[in-house]
Amino acid sequence: MTTDSTQLGESGTQERPSRRQALVRGTAATVAAGSTGYAVGARGWPTAPPDGGPPEGASKAGSSSAAGMVTVSALGPRQAGVDRPAQPQQHVALSVYDLPGAGHPDVPGSDFVRRSGRLLAELGTRVLTLGAQGGDAALGGLPPGDLTVTVGVGPHVVAAVDGDLPGARELPGFAREDMPDSVQGGDLMVQVCASDPQVVTLADGALRAWLQEHSATARWTQHGFRPPAPTARPGQRVPVRNLLGFLDGIVVPRTERELAREVWLPAPARVRGGTVAVVRRLRLDVARFLAQDLETQERAIGRRREDGAPLSGGAPDAPVDLGAKSAQGRYLVPAMAHARRAHPGGTGSGLMLRRGYSYANGPDDRGLLFICFQRELRTFVATQQRLDDGDELSSFATATASGTFLVLPGFSAERPLGASLLS
Repeated sequence: MTTDSTQLGESGTQERPSRRQALVRGTAATVAAGSTGYAVGARGWPTAPPDGGPPEGASKAGSSSAAGMVTVSALGPRQAGVDRPAQPQQHVALSVYDLPGAGHPDVPGSDFVRRSGRLLAELGTRVLTLGAQGGDAALGGLPPGDLTVTVGVGPHVVAAVDGDLPGARELPGFAREDMPDSVQGGDLMVQVCASDPQVVTLADGALRAWLQEHSATARWTQHGFRPPAPTARPGQRVPVRNLLGFLDGIVVPRTERELAREVWLPAPARVRGGTVAVVRRLRLDVARFLAQDLETQERAIGRRREDGAPLSGGAPDAPVDLGAKSAQGRYLVPAMAHARRAHPGGTGSGLMLRRGYSYANGPDDRGLLFICFQRELRTFVATQQRLDDGDELSSFATATASGTFLVLPGFSAERPLGASLLS
């Protein structure tokens, strides 16, 4: 693709770099020394992203540090923590905040935008220092390893810039929701992921303290976990099991071409390289679901528990054949099976890149921290509305927190975090 002055890495000036830019460059050099931040495409095919990313064969998952841990660069045209590393880390802390002045009619939008822009630029610098391979005091001497921090802004922030931009619309209400206003929406999403749960906890705590010092107000936080993934080729994404025992996130965009078509925003320039995230905390009635016999469970999902293969037949990665019937004329994938109800062919929407985590807040509050990324909010909304109309699996789920956020384009020393949207 062609580039313009809004692309990352272009300063557009010959002025002496600011102190903040010098700090970012110094930190970026430290980060880059331990990581390339890229990997081969999904399924192990080396490909180049369509927006001027790394050349063919470059590593997207990252490179190994001296300790053998794969590291992931925070820098680039797109933020880490969405499709890199290709296999999501095992632990997450997702936190949502309100920014000072958001939603108050007595605060001029331009002032709010300027203040938010400064906060995000400084937040980007803090993210870089946390990930520097030299170590950060907030991590208590632990190496950051494959730590990633992904930042998104809510509809109030986006609409203060331009109400027609992707990310400027709130989620509508859906069925089976049980949540107070305090866990709906929000102005800022910070997703912290790593293989080491201590790194996640310490990094999330450091960012929380920093944001509160800068007058941000915490709304809610949820920690989550995933089981170890089976051995896979570098750059390959492998689904893992959720608390119900089934493989989660089988149908997702995988190749660079699919990610460019379904996930990454190509325009307008303010959001190029970003994506629209939806986060939902879903409390699952795990005990009631597991009390059913295996056949009933599989019919609710529309897939086999053993390997994730669709009930319509074929291998685990075979397309779901919605028209396949038994000799008695019954659909092999039942009418209310989740695999049928959520199928893009039925919703008329695109694919979403799912990055879900299980959570356990206690015996009566455990389930799925659902995180997905897509070009259009409609992709999620159309899917959820179809599930609301009838879906066997949804009868076991209740949403207890929810929000949508524009994941900001990537950043560099020349283009701070949030600069393309808020400058």
